[in-house]
Amino acid sequence: MKYFCLLMLALPTFAEDGYIDLFDGKTLDGWVQKGGNAKYEVQNGTIHGSSVPNTSNSFLCTEKLYGDFILEYEFKVDEALNSGVQIRSNSFKEYGGGRVHGYQIEIDPDMKRARLWTAGIYDEGRRGWLNDLQDNEPARKSFKPDEWNQIKVEAIGDSIKTWLNGVPAADLVDSMTPSGFIGLQVHGVGKRTEPLNVAWRNLKIKDLGKHVWKPIFNGKDLEGWEVGPGGEWAVVDGVIVGKSSKTEPRHGILLTRQAFKDFTVRCKFRVHAGNSGFYFRAERVAGGVSVHGFQAEVDRTSAVGGLYETGGRAWVVKPDENLHKKTKYKAGDWTDMTVSAHGKRIVVHINNQKTAELKNDPGRTEGLIGLQLHGGQDMDVEFKEIEMLVKAE
Repeated sequence: MKYFCLLMLALPTFAEDGYIDLFDGKTLDGWVQKGGNAKYEVQNGTIHGSSVPNTSNSFLCTEKLYGDFILEYEFKVDEALNSGVQIRSNSFKEYGGGRVHGYQIEIDPDMKRARLWTAGIYDEGRRGWLNDLQDNEPARKSFKPDEWNQIKVEAIGDSIKTWLNGVPAADLVDSMTPSGFIGLQVHGVGKRTEPLNVAWRNLKIKDLGKHVWKPIFNGKDLEGWEVGPGGEWAVVDGVIVGKSSKTEPRHGILLTRQAFKDFTVRCKFRVHAGNSGFYFRAERVAGGVSVHGFQAEVDRTSAVGGLYETGGRAWVVKPDENLHKKTKYKAGDWTDMTVSAHGKRIVVHINNQKTAELKNDPGRTEGLIGLQLHGGQDMDVEFKEIEMLVKAE
Protein backbone atom coordinates (compact mmCIF):
# COMPACT_ATOMS: atom_id res chain seq x y z
CA MET A 1 0.00 0.00 0.00
CA LYS A 2 1.23 3.50 -0.82
CA TYR A 3 1.05 6.22 1.82
CA PHE A 4 1.32 9.96 1.56
CA CYS A 5 3.72 12.13 3.49
CA LEU A 6 1.36 15.01 4.31
CA LEU A 7 2.93 18.20 5.62
CA MET A 8 1.23 20.80 7.76
CA LEU A 9 0.38 23.86 5.66
CA ALA A 10 -0.02 27.44 6.73
CA LEU A 11 -3.17 28.24 4.75
CA PRO A 12 -4.17 31.90 4.58
CA THR A 13 -7.49 32.83 6.12
CA PHE A 14 -7.65 36.22 4.39
CA ALA A 15 -8.39 37.30 0.84
CA GLU A 16 -5.31 37.70 -1.33
CA ASP A 17 -5.66 39.49 -4.69
CA GLY A 18 -9.38 38.74 -4.59
CA TYR A 19 -8.95 35.05 -3.74
CA ILE A 20 -10.69 33.33 -0.84
CA ASP A 21 -9.80 29.98 0.69
CA LEU A 22 -12.24 27.14 0.01
CA PHE A 23 -10.70 25.02 2.82
CA ASP A 24 -9.76 26.35 6.26
CA GLY A 25 -7.08 23.71 6.81
CA LYS A 26 -8.83 22.30 9.88
CA THR A 27 -12.43 21.31 9.12
CA LEU A 28 -14.72 20.41 6.20
CA ASP A 29 -17.06 23.31 6.98
CA GLY A 30 -18.72 24.51 3.78
CA TRP A 31 -18.45 21.11 2.12
CA VAL A 32 -20.97 18.27 1.76
CA GLN A 33 -20.49 14.73 0.42
CA LYS A 34 -22.55 13.44 -2.51
CA GLY A 35 -22.57 10.21 -4.52
CA GLY A 36 -20.58 7.30 -3.09
CA ASN A 37 -19.17 6.54 0.34
CA ALA A 38 -15.44 7.20 -0.05
CA LYS A 39 -13.79 8.56 3.07
CA TYR A 40 -12.93 12.26 3.32
CA GLU A 41 -11.08 13.74 6.29
CA VAL A 42 -8.67 16.49 7.22
CA GLN A 43 -5.10 15.28 7.65
CA ASN A 44 -2.25 17.66 8.44
CA GLY A 45 -3.83 20.63 6.71
CA THR A 46 -5.04 18.75 3.63
CA ILE A 47 -8.32 17.27 2.48
CA HIS A 48 -7.56 13.57 2.25
CA GLY A 49 -9.76 11.18 0.23
CA SER A 50 -9.57 7.39 0.48
CA SER A 51 -11.37 4.83 -1.65
CA VAL A 52 -13.65 2.19 -0.19
CA PRO A 53 -14.85 -0.98 -1.95
CA ASN A 54 -18.20 -1.46 -3.64
CA THR A 55 -19.29 2.16 -3.93
CA SER A 56 -19.82 4.58 -6.79
CA ASN A 57 -17.84 7.72 -7.54
CA SER A 58 -17.77 9.99 -4.49
CA PHE A 59 -17.67 13.78 -4.36
CA LEU A 60 -16.96 16.27 -1.59
CA CYS A 61 -18.77 19.39 -2.81
CA THR A 62 -18.89 23.04 -1.89
CA GLU A 63 -22.21 24.20 -0.52
CA LYS A 64 -21.83 27.41 -2.53
CA LEU A 65 -22.34 27.55 -6.29
CA TYR A 66 -19.93 29.38 -8.59
CA GLY A 67 -20.31 30.71 -12.15
CA ASP A 68 -17.28 32.67 -13.37
CA PHE A 69 -14.08 32.20 -11.39
CA ILE A 70 -10.39 31.44 -11.24
CA LEU A 71 -9.69 28.33 -9.16
CA GLU A 72 -6.30 27.12 -7.97
CA TYR A 73 -5.36 24.01 -6.01
CA GLU A 74 -2.67 21.39 -5.49
CA PHE A 75 -3.17 17.64 -5.42
CA LYS A 76 -1.23 14.44 -4.85
CA VAL A 77 -2.62 11.07 -5.93
CA ASP A 78 -1.85 7.35 -5.93
CA GLU A 79 -0.89 6.15 -9.39
CA ALA A 80 -3.69 3.58 -9.45
CA LEU A 81 -6.49 6.03 -8.53
CA ASN A 82 -8.46 8.12 -11.01
CA SER A 83 -9.75 11.36 -9.54
CA GLY A 84 -10.69 14.90 -10.48
CA VAL A 85 -12.21 18.19 -9.41
CA GLN A 86 -15.76 19.03 -10.48
CA ILE A 87 -16.62 22.59 -11.52
CA ARG A 88 -20.01 24.05 -12.47
CA SER A 89 -21.51 20.74 -11.39
CA ASN A 90 -24.91 19.88 -9.97
CA SER A 91 -26.93 17.16 -8.27
CA PHE A 92 -30.69 17.10 -8.82
CA LYS A 93 -33.15 14.47 -7.66
CA GLU A 94 -34.75 14.43 -11.10
CA TYR A 95 -31.38 13.70 -12.77
CA GLY A 96 -30.36 10.11 -12.06
CA GLY A 97 -31.68 10.29 -8.52
CA GLY A 98 -29.19 13.01 -7.57
CA ARG A 99 -26.24 11.85 -9.65
CA VAL A 100 -23.41 14.38 -9.69
CA HIS A 101 -22.90 15.68 -13.21
CA GLY A 102 -20.92 18.44 -14.85
CA TYR A 103 -17.44 19.49 -15.89
CA GLN A 104 -14.56 17.63 -14.27
CA ILE A 105 -10.95 18.76 -14.32
CA GLU A 106 -9.36 15.33 -14.67
CA ILE A 107 -6.72 13.81 -12.40
CA ASP A 108 -5.28 10.98 -14.49
CA PRO A 109 -2.02 9.54 -13.04
CA ASP A 110 -2.06 6.27 -14.99
CA MET A 111 1.62 5.82 -15.89
CA LYS A 112 1.05 2.28 -17.20
CA ARG A 113 -1.14 3.45 -20.05
CA ALA A 114 0.93 6.64 -20.36
CA ARG A 115 -2.28 8.56 -21.11
CA LEU A 116 -1.80 11.26 -18.45
CA TRP A 117 -4.73 13.49 -19.32
CA THR A 118 -4.55 15.37 -16.01
CA ALA A 119 -6.13 18.85 -16.38
CA GLY A 120 -8.17 17.68 -19.36
CA ILE A 121 -11.94 18.30 -19.15
CA TYR A 122 -14.40 15.42 -18.79
CA ASP A 123 -18.19 15.77 -18.53
CA GLU A 124 -19.07 13.60 -15.53
CA GLY A 125 -22.41 11.81 -15.77
CA ARG A 126 -23.25 13.26 -19.20
CA ARG A 127 -21.17 13.46 -22.40
CA GLY A 128 -17.77 12.05 -21.45
CA TRP A 129 -14.55 13.61 -22.75
CA LEU A 130 -14.84 17.18 -24.00
CA ASN A 131 -11.17 18.20 -24.13
CA ASP A 132 -8.58 15.46 -23.58
CA LEU A 133 -4.83 16.06 -23.83
CA GLN A 134 -4.12 13.58 -26.61
CA ASP A 135 -2.60 16.33 -28.76
CA ASN A 136 -0.99 18.30 -25.94
CA GLU A 137 2.29 16.57 -25.15
CA PRO A 138 3.78 19.46 -23.09
CA ALA A 139 0.82 19.32 -20.69
CA ARG A 140 0.98 15.53 -20.39
CA LYS A 141 4.69 15.66 -19.65
CA SER A 142 4.23 18.31 -16.99
CA PHE A 143 2.45 15.87 -14.64
CA LYS A 144 4.64 14.88 -11.69
CA PRO A 145 3.85 11.35 -10.37
CA ASP A 146 4.03 10.85 -6.59
CA GLU A 147 4.46 14.61 -6.07
CA TRP A 148 2.28 17.62 -5.47
CA ASN A 149 0.89 19.08 -8.71
CA GLN A 150 -0.71 22.49 -9.18
CA ILE A 151 -3.78 23.21 -11.32
CA LYS A 152 -5.30 26.52 -12.34
CA VAL A 153 -8.80 26.73 -13.84
CA GLU A 154 -10.26 29.84 -15.47
CA ALA A 155 -14.01 29.63 -16.19
CA ILE A 156 -15.54 32.77 -17.72
CA GLY A 157 -18.74 32.62 -19.74
CA ASP A 158 -18.51 29.62 -22.05
CA SER A 159 -14.70 29.51 -21.90
CA ILE A 160 -12.96 27.02 -19.60
CA LYS A 161 -9.16 26.90 -19.61
CA THR A 162 -6.75 24.91 -17.45
CA TRP A 163 -3.04 24.91 -16.64
CA LEU A 164 -1.05 22.05 -15.11
CA ASN A 165 2.07 23.11 -13.22
CA GLY A 166 2.03 26.32 -15.24
CA VAL A 167 1.68 24.60 -18.64
CA PRO A 168 -1.47 25.36 -20.73
CA ALA A 169 -3.62 22.24 -20.84
CA ALA A 170 -7.32 22.31 -21.83
CA ASP A 171 -9.06 25.10 -23.75
CA LEU A 172 -12.80 24.41 -24.02
CA VAL A 173 -15.73 26.42 -25.37
CA ASP A 174 -18.96 25.01 -23.94
CA SER A 175 -22.03 26.71 -22.45
CA MET A 176 -24.14 23.77 -21.33
CA THR A 177 -23.83 24.63 -17.62
CA PRO A 178 -23.01 28.20 -16.54
CA SER A 179 -22.76 27.58 -12.78
CA GLY A 180 -22.62 24.91 -10.09
CA PHE A 181 -20.61 23.57 -7.17
CA ILE A 182 -16.97 22.55 -6.97
CA GLY A 183 -16.39 18.92 -5.97
CA LEU A 184 -13.42 16.71 -5.08
CA GLN A 185 -13.76 13.24 -6.57
CA VAL A 186 -12.63 9.85 -5.35
CA HIS A 187 -13.34 7.44 -8.16
CA GLY A 188 -14.98 4.10 -7.45
CA VAL A 189 -12.53 1.17 -7.29
CA GLY A 190 -14.90 -1.79 -7.54
CA LYS A 191 -14.19 -4.58 -5.05
CA ARG A 192 -10.68 -3.45 -4.16
CA THR A 193 -10.31 -3.42 -0.36
CA GLU A 194 -6.91 -1.76 -0.07
CA PRO A 195 -7.52 2.02 0.02
CA LEU A 196 -6.21 4.30 -2.70
CA ASN A 197 -5.57 7.90 -1.74
CA VAL A 198 -5.74 11.43 -3.05
CA ALA A 199 -5.13 14.70 -1.22
CA TRP A 200 -5.77 18.38 -1.96
CA ARG A 201 -4.32 21.53 -0.46
CA ASN A 202 -4.17 25.29 -1.07
CA LEU A 203 -7.67 25.39 -2.58
CA LYS A 204 -8.53 29.00 -3.35
CA ILE A 205 -10.94 30.76 -5.67
CA LYS A 206 -11.49 34.21 -7.12
CA ASP A 207 -15.23 34.68 -7.63
CA LEU A 208 -15.87 36.70 -10.82
CA GLY A 209 -19.67 36.69 -10.75
CA LYS A 210 -21.58 34.87 -13.47
CA HIS A 211 -23.01 34.95 -16.98
CA VAL A 212 -26.73 34.58 -17.70
CA TRP A 213 -28.87 34.10 -20.80
CA LYS A 214 -30.67 37.21 -22.03
CA PRO A 215 -33.31 37.11 -24.82
CA ILE A 216 -32.65 38.93 -28.08
CA PHE A 217 -36.10 37.87 -29.33
CA ASN A 218 -38.89 39.01 -27.01
CA GLY A 219 -41.29 36.18 -27.90
CA LYS A 220 -44.06 38.60 -28.88
CA ASP A 221 -43.08 40.44 -32.05
CA LEU A 222 -40.08 41.25 -34.27
CA GLU A 223 -38.96 44.33 -32.36
CA GLY A 224 -35.19 44.70 -32.88
CA TRP A 225 -35.30 42.67 -36.09
CA GLU A 226 -35.69 43.70 -39.74
CA VAL A 227 -37.42 41.65 -42.43
CA GLY A 228 -35.63 41.48 -45.79
CA PRO A 229 -37.16 40.72 -49.20
CA GLY A 230 -38.15 37.13 -50.01
CA GLY A 231 -40.39 34.91 -47.90
CA GLU A 232 -42.56 35.77 -44.91
CA TRP A 233 -41.81 35.96 -41.19
CA ALA A 234 -44.32 36.04 -38.35
CA VAL A 235 -44.46 35.46 -34.61
CA VAL A 236 -46.96 32.80 -33.55
CA ASP A 237 -47.29 31.70 -29.90
CA GLY A 238 -43.77 32.79 -29.02
CA VAL A 239 -42.22 31.24 -32.14
CA ILE A 240 -40.69 32.95 -35.19
CA VAL A 241 -42.21 31.19 -38.21
CA GLY A 242 -40.57 31.56 -41.62
CA LYS A 243 -42.19 30.40 -44.85
CA SER A 244 -41.64 30.80 -48.58
CA SER A 245 -42.48 29.03 -51.82
CA LYS A 246 -40.09 27.41 -54.28
CA THR A 247 -41.32 29.99 -56.78
CA GLU A 248 -39.51 32.66 -54.73
CA PRO A 249 -35.93 32.89 -56.08
CA ARG A 250 -34.65 35.21 -53.37
CA HIS A 251 -33.38 34.16 -49.93
CA GLY A 252 -35.71 35.38 -47.22
CA ILE A 253 -33.66 36.99 -44.43
CA LEU A 254 -34.61 38.20 -40.96
CA LEU A 255 -31.79 40.30 -39.45
CA THR A 256 -31.09 41.95 -36.13
CA ARG A 257 -30.85 45.70 -36.29
CA GLN A 258 -27.82 45.57 -34.01
CA ALA A 259 -24.43 44.26 -35.09
CA PHE A 260 -22.41 42.00 -32.80
CA LYS A 261 -18.71 41.29 -32.58
CA ASP A 262 -18.02 38.65 -29.91
CA PHE A 263 -20.94 36.67 -28.50
CA THR A 264 -22.42 33.34 -27.53
CA VAL A 265 -26.01 32.84 -28.66
CA ARG A 266 -28.40 29.91 -28.45
CA CYS A 267 -31.79 29.09 -29.89
CA LYS A 268 -34.18 26.26 -30.64
CA PHE A 269 -35.17 25.48 -34.22
CA ARG A 270 -37.48 23.11 -36.04
CA VAL A 271 -37.34 22.46 -39.80
CA HIS A 272 -40.47 21.14 -41.50
CA ALA A 273 -39.28 21.79 -45.06
CA GLY A 274 -36.33 23.29 -46.90
CA ASN A 275 -32.85 24.57 -46.14
CA SER A 276 -32.33 27.30 -43.56
CA GLY A 277 -29.50 28.78 -41.54
CA PHE A 278 -28.51 30.84 -38.54
CA TYR A 279 -26.47 33.78 -39.87
CA PHE A 280 -23.91 35.72 -37.84
CA ARG A 281 -21.22 38.30 -38.54
CA ALA A 282 -23.30 39.04 -41.62
CA GLU A 283 -23.59 42.17 -43.80
CA ARG A 284 -26.34 43.29 -46.14
CA VAL A 285 -25.59 43.07 -49.87
CA ALA A 286 -27.54 43.72 -53.04
CA GLY A 287 -28.94 40.73 -54.91
CA GLY A 288 -30.96 37.63 -54.25
CA VAL A 289 -28.97 36.30 -51.29
CA SER A 290 -29.40 39.63 -49.38
CA VAL A 291 -26.45 39.00 -47.03
CA HIS A 292 -22.89 37.74 -46.92
CA GLY A 293 -21.60 36.12 -43.75
CA PHE A 294 -21.18 33.00 -41.69
CA GLN A 295 -24.08 30.56 -41.53
CA ALA A 296 -24.55 27.76 -39.03
CA GLU A 297 -26.45 25.23 -41.12
CA VAL A 298 -30.10 24.55 -40.27
CA ASP A 299 -31.72 21.87 -42.42
CA ARG A 300 -33.03 18.31 -42.36
CA THR A 301 -29.74 16.56 -43.20
CA SER A 302 -26.53 15.48 -41.45
CA ALA A 303 -25.01 18.83 -42.45
CA VAL A 304 -26.94 20.55 -39.65
CA GLY A 305 -24.58 22.41 -37.36
CA GLY A 306 -21.92 22.86 -40.02
CA LEU A 307 -20.36 26.21 -40.94
CA TYR A 308 -20.92 27.82 -44.32
CA GLU A 309 -19.77 31.26 -45.52
CA THR A 310 -22.12 32.92 -47.99
CA GLY A 311 -20.23 35.27 -50.27
CA GLY A 312 -16.94 33.73 -49.20
CA ARG A 313 -15.51 30.24 -48.79
CA ALA A 314 -18.80 28.28 -49.03
CA TRP A 315 -18.44 25.22 -46.77
CA VAL A 316 -15.88 25.95 -44.06
CA VAL A 317 -16.66 23.02 -41.74
CA LYS A 318 -19.02 20.20 -42.63
CA PRO A 319 -19.85 17.80 -39.75
CA ASP A 320 -18.75 14.22 -40.18
CA GLU A 321 -21.20 11.37 -39.72
CA ASN A 322 -19.88 10.41 -36.27
CA LEU A 323 -20.51 13.91 -34.91
CA HIS A 324 -23.97 13.93 -36.45
CA LYS A 325 -24.87 10.68 -34.67
CA LYS A 326 -23.82 12.11 -31.29
CA THR A 327 -26.22 15.04 -31.65
CA LYS A 328 -29.21 12.64 -31.90
CA TYR A 329 -30.71 15.15 -34.29
CA LYS A 330 -34.13 14.32 -35.68
CA ALA A 331 -35.41 16.47 -38.51
CA GLY A 332 -38.70 18.11 -37.60
CA ASP A 333 -38.04 18.01 -33.82
CA TRP A 334 -37.15 21.01 -31.71
CA THR A 335 -33.35 21.16 -31.66
CA ASP A 336 -30.90 23.20 -29.57
CA MET A 337 -28.20 25.19 -31.35
CA THR A 338 -25.43 27.27 -29.76
CA VAL A 339 -23.01 29.49 -31.68
CA SER A 340 -19.97 30.99 -29.96
CA ALA A 341 -17.93 33.58 -31.86
CA HIS A 342 -15.09 35.19 -29.93
CA GLY A 343 -12.27 36.76 -31.89
CA LYS A 344 -10.93 34.27 -34.39
CA ARG A 345 -12.54 31.25 -32.72
CA ILE A 346 -15.99 29.97 -33.69
CA VAL A 347 -17.71 26.94 -32.18
CA VAL A 348 -21.12 25.45 -33.01
CA HIS A 349 -23.04 22.95 -30.87
CA ILE A 350 -26.17 20.96 -31.74
CA ASN A 351 -27.97 19.45 -28.76
CA ASN A 352 -24.86 20.24 -26.67
CA GLN A 353 -22.55 18.29 -28.99
CA LYS A 354 -19.84 20.19 -30.84
CA THR A 355 -20.36 20.00 -34.61
CA ALA A 356 -17.96 22.64 -35.93
CA GLU A 357 -15.00 24.66 -34.73
CA LEU A 358 -12.66 27.22 -36.26
CA LYS A 359 -9.47 28.39 -34.56
CA ASN A 360 -7.44 31.38 -35.68
CA ASP A 361 -9.89 32.00 -38.50
CA PRO A 362 -8.81 34.84 -40.81
CA GLY A 363 -12.37 35.77 -41.75
CA ARG A 364 -15.21 37.92 -40.49
CA THR A 365 -15.12 39.38 -36.98
CA GLU A 366 -18.33 41.45 -36.70
CA GLY A 367 -21.81 41.73 -38.18
CA LEU A 368 -25.52 41.07 -37.90
CA ILE A 369 -27.33 37.97 -36.68
CA GLY A 370 -29.98 36.57 -38.99
CA LEU A 371 -32.32 33.72 -39.91
CA GLN A 372 -32.58 32.40 -43.48
CA LEU A 373 -35.18 31.03 -45.86
CA HIS A 374 -33.38 29.50 -48.85
CA GLY A 375 -34.59 30.69 -52.24
CA GLY A 376 -36.10 28.31 -54.78
CA GLN A 377 -37.41 25.89 -52.14
CA ASP A 378 -40.61 25.31 -50.24
CA MET A 379 -39.60 26.62 -46.82
CA ASP A 380 -41.19 26.05 -43.42
CA VAL A 381 -38.92 26.67 -40.42
CA GLU A 382 -39.38 27.83 -36.83
CA PHE A 383 -37.10 29.47 -34.26
CA LYS A 384 -37.67 30.29 -30.60
CA GLU A 385 -35.88 31.16 -27.35
CA ILE A 386 -33.10 33.11 -29.04
CA GLU A 387 -30.80 34.20 -26.22
CA MET A 388 -27.34 35.68 -25.74
CA LEU A 389 -24.92 34.85 -22.93
CA VAL A 390 -24.09 38.06 -21.08
CA LYS A 391 -22.37 39.09 -17.88
CA ALA A 392 -24.87 39.37 -15.04
CA GLU A 393 -25.28 42.86 -13.64
